[in-house]
Order: sequence, then C-alpha cells, then structure tokens
Amino acid sequence: MKLNTRLQTAQSRDDHAPVVLIHGLFGSLDNLGVLGRSLVQDRTVLQLDLRNHGLSPRSDSMTYREMAQDVLDTLDDCQLDKVTLIGHSMGGKVSMALSALAPERIEQLVMIDIAPVAYPVRRHDAIFAAVRAVTDSGVTRRHDAAAIMREHIEEEGIIQFLLKSFASGEWRFNVPVLWDQYDNITGWEPTPPWPHPALFIRGGDSPYIQASSQAEIAAQFPQARAHVIAGAGHWVHAEKPQAVLRAIDRFLTSD
Repeated sequence: MKLNTRLQTAQSRDDHAPVVLIHGLFGSLDNLGVLGRSLVQDRTVLQLDLRNHGLSPRSDSMTYREMAQDVLDTLDDCQLDKVTLIGHSMGGKVSMALSALAPERIEQLVMIDIAPVAYPVRRHDAIFAAVRAVTDSGVTRRHDAAAIMREHIEEEGIIQFLLKSFASGEWRFNVPVLWDQYDNITGWEPTPPWPHPALFIRGGDSPYIQASSQAEIAAQFPQARAHVIAGAGHWVHAEKPQAVLRAIDRFLTSD
C-alpha cells in the first residue's frame, strides 16, 4: 500500500541517509514536523500517514508487518533505498517491524517512547469515548468538538493533538478499525536481532518504557542506546523538542 507522504529535500549538501518520520496512534504526518523542520537542514525528510490515518488509504487490518510493508512500498515509490527511521509510539513499533522485514534498508533506528513489547493496559479508552462522542454529536467546528471531548479527557494537550485530525466534521483516523485492531496495535511479536545502531528515547515521566523491558530491547536490538528526557511524558517530542533533537543529532552523527 502506498501511503500519503510529504517529501522534503535537504536544504544543504546531503551526505546522509534520508530520514523517515513515522507518527503514533491517532496521529498524522504533521505530528513529528518539529523534528522534520530541523532535520531537513542537512537530510532529506519523508513524513507519512500510516494506514487508517490522515490521508492514507483505509484497511480493515493493522498488523505491524502490514504497516511495515506499507512503509517499504512507499520507500520504493519514492525511490529511497537506505533510510533512517524515527518513529513515535506506534510509529516506533512500525520502524522496529521494518527492521525484521527489510533490515538491509535501514541505516539507523530511533524509537521515541516505545519498547518492543506488548502493552496489556488499555490507555486509550477515554480517547475512543471522546472521539465517538464528537462523531455522534454531529458538530463540525473544532471549538464545539473540544467542548465535548473535555467531558472525557482532562489533558488539554491531548485534546488539541486529536483535533489536528478533525476536519469538516470528520476524523481523519479510522475510528472503528482502530478500535477493532487495538489488540494488534498494543501487541507485539518479537523480531530477530537487528545488530545495528538503535536509539530509544524515553520521557522521564512516561510509563511506556519500563526497566522490565530492558531484556526485550537488548535481545531484539543488541546495539540499543537509551536516552531519558527528564520532565516529559509520552509526547516527549512535543513537550521537549529541543532536547529530543539534541539526542537524535548526537546519535545520528556518532560513529
């Protein structure tokens, strides 16, 4: 499946592998834009909408192998051979799945606040309730949608993040399929070891990467490095973008 993309060529001499930015659940290609605007100074940057998100095609299935194949099909369509993948949350899992599907196509991996493990805790039920309430209400303006969502979600930042995908009274993510495929999205099938550089960035206040995940990370990504951003939660790239960019830059330019 070819995904909806935004491709930007490097602003200066480009001697590096292109960077592919992959958003998380309920997101779109704009979500990692703060990283892309900095990285494009000396790297070609590809942003994309995963299936059932943004303007990409819809599907009834959302396994990580399928989503990784979508990215591979899109890289082929864009004539990008070897790339560096940077993925947040679900996008990080897609990146890790691609390391099993086409390991030779990846130069470096950066995972933002996600581990290669299954997550048994349902963290998004309030979000599903909020977006369904907006749909059922029939409102078309973001202001009205926000008021409805505040009945279900306390964090204003999450509401504003979700509203970026609300246009003309419609959600640009496929709510019924995301609900039906939620176990696939939160689940994980361990990958063969990928013996190349990988960076795991964790928000210091986020519960998504625990000490209990270290064994799985080491088994699947034996050259993994870790970097913790203090005072940040799961959306660490939005809360502390400069700190995340510094960590990524040091990693990408290290030997």
